[in-house]
Amino acid sequence: MKEKLQQIVEIGVNEIAAADDLKKLDEIRVKYLGKAGELTQILRGMKDVPAEDRREVGALANTVRESIEKALTEKLCVLENAKLAADMEKERVDITEPSQGVKKGALHPLTRFNNKFMDICVAMGFTVVQGPEVETDYYNFEALNVPKNHPARDMQDTFFITDNILLRSQTSNMQVRCMETMKPPFKIVCPGRVYRNDSDSSHSPIFNQFEALVVDENIGLKDLMLMIKEILKRLFGEDVKMRVRPSYFPFTEPSIEIDATCQMCQGKGCSLCKGSGFSEVFGAGVVNPKVLEMSGIDSTKYSGFAFGPGIDRSVMVTNKIPNIKYLFRNDLRFLKQMR
Repeated sequence: MKEKLQQIVEIGVNEIAAADDLKKLDEIRVKYLGKAGELTQILRGMKDVPAEDRREVGALANTVRESIEKALTEKLCVLENAKLAADMEKERVDITEPSQGVKKGALHPLTRFNNKFMDICVAMGFTVVQGPEVETDYYNFEALNVPKNHPARDMQDTFFITDNILLRSQTSNMQVRCMETMKPPFKIVCPGRVYRNDSDSSHSPIFNQFEALVVDENIGLKDLMLMIKEILKRLFGEDVKMRVRPSYFPFTEPSIEIDATCQMCQGKGCSLCKGSGFSEVFGAGVVNPKVLEMSGIDSTKYSGFAFGPGIDRSVMVTNKIPNIKYLFRNDLRFLKQMR
């Protein structure tokens, strides 16, 4: 048996050294160390070895097993490294090859303008808040002094889901929610999508608004005008001119419309501004005391003003876009021009 063990270790180690791939190496392992392997069979036959030789033969068998296992491990490492090197050579990328060029993405013009306006408001101390696009009739209309059957509802052709649930037609819903939960003084701005059943070259059923609200003591129309003037300068530059027109919103009194120098023609007159040199930018006004009271704010102590641009229209003007639907078509030709 000693001679047999000596033959196994000599022949086995030589076969392992000659193995040239992982499959062959595994076959050798099974040949000697598998369940029916040569060395395994000898170890199982130890019971037939005379008692006086059993200790010596057992020690030799263990030494043979260790030698074969060590040779297998070393050869496995060599073959795996060789295979890895071959795979890496096959998959090598020549970094000196000229690239095909990387097409850089860019923010959508709506996102860019929205971010710019938000940055301006935050720099002026406003807190950004966002809220639900699916809203109740109360927050979208009633709490803004527009009760059921009020004629002002005709100004906003609303998408109703049920008699009481709708797609919000303005982000003013968040102004009410904030007035109910925040203690004055505060300054908030509410960006987001709104929905109205309206569609032509300058209107879309889905569009974006950005409404701001300030509630504090002893503030009024003069403070509103000064703030809007500063925002317009930061948006369009120091040379921008502002024009104010009276208007009507049920939740503000007085209500005004703010026009600014048309960015399409720079005040010279064009089809977009209908030759006036000005384009509408903001709807604004002093918060109606009734709206403050409905939200739990003492109108004898506090007052407020609100304003907001139509983001889509402002983007159209500043980027000379003739039709609002270009902003929603995801046409790569258009988006590349907007970069």
